[in-house]
Amino acid sequence: MNTVLILGASRGIGLELVRQSTEAGCRVIATVRDEAGRARVQALGAEVLTVDVANPASVSGLAWQLDGEKIDTAWYVAGVIRRPDARTPPTQQDFDAVMHTNVLGAMQAIPQVAPLVADAGGVFAFLSSSMSQIGSVPGSDAWLYRTSKAALNMAVAAAQHSYPGATLVTIDPGWVQTDMGGGGAPLTVADSVRGLRNTVAGLTPADKGRLLHHDGSRAAHW
Repeated sequence: MNTVLILGASRGIGLELVRQSTEAGCRVIATVRDEAGRARVQALGAEVLTVDVANPASVSGLAWQLDGEKIDTAWYVAGVIRRPDARTPPTQQDFDAVMHTNVLGAMQAIPQVAPLVADAGGVFAFLSSSMSQIGSVPGSDAWLYRTSKAALNMAVAAAQHSYPGATLVTIDPGWVQTDMGGGGAPLTVADSVRGLRNTVAGLTPADKGRLLHHDGSRAAHW
């Protein structure tokens, strides 16, 4: 039985990853921040850990909570957005909220989780965004979010070299009908997650450190 770890599983894409992974017969370990998230995840049959990726002290406990595990697939799903464009400087509060969750949390999780993924010869996938691609920027909207996801791409591409036994990738879930994406987004959560899971299942060694898309396409510009 494959073991799947989902970091940030309380709702949206993370919760749907729990649903589809348990339905596929995987053993799922999922992290949540609060009791409401714990109840939703437990109802789907997953094992639950309480971790706040925006809190360094909380993330630092991952290693001992996962002691002895081998992780076939790990997902870093946690992410937040702030929407002002480049005409508005980010506040310290917004900067910290976005960078701590989208970048620092991932960089803290990597040294604790990637060795467990490498032991299984598995995949560690981080949800990024097409908005991170520097070679094809259409506007300055959500510039703080764009910057955080570009930083995440670099963090994962750099970390790949320290964990050759694992495949680390960033992956764009598309524009999805979540709290972040809004109800007008073209992709349902279920469709996005099916694409994410299929894409990760089809990775090759050439994909290590790359940015991919939920439909299996590879980013031409990072």
